[in-house]
Amino acid sequence: MAAAAQKGRKNDDDLKTSWPELVGAPGQYAQAMIHKDRPDVQIMFRPVGTPVPPGYDDKRVLVFVYNDYNSKVAVTPVVG
Repeated sequence: MAAAAQKGRKNDDDLKTSWPELVGAPGQYAQAMIHKDRPDVQIMFRPVGTPVPPGYDDKRVLVFVYNDYNSKVAVTPVVG
């Protein structure tokens, strides 16, 4: 029964940790796609060139965006 209860549940090794396909996408779209893949993480937007917050956080995704109309994603969003 334990195996049945875990069916459909992802192992931590199966969780997505980066989204290279989102580089160049509008920030709002990136947020929706990351949340779809990983509803357990907090998504933090930062302008390009902003220092990375200290420490690793496996429940945080940093999304660096250009300061343009759509806040397009500048670099691959990653967990951390």
